[in-house]
Amino acid sequence: MRKALVRTSPLLSVLFASVALASCQSPRVQANMADAINQFGTEVSDIKQQLAEIQFQVDSLRQVAAKQDSIMARLANLAGMPLPGR
Repeated sequence: MRKALVRTSPLLSVLFASVALASCQSPRVQANMADAINQFGTEVSDIKQQLAEIQFQVDSLRQVAAKQDSIMARLANLAGMPLPGR
């Protein structure tokens, strides 16, 4: 059983060395990644703000359409004419 550990030990050391080397990044790369993440967060915030504005506009248009629909229904009722689709 000790021989099995001795055989895998060089493999493990190579594996650990390659992982350690792969995880080392230059400060420039880390700074670029941090900037990219910050820009991504800013863009997501902007998209959320635009979505909120669009939702407000859609809600306002629905209110206007409902008001116009009720006005047309009243006028049709006063004129004694049925509205199409009702």
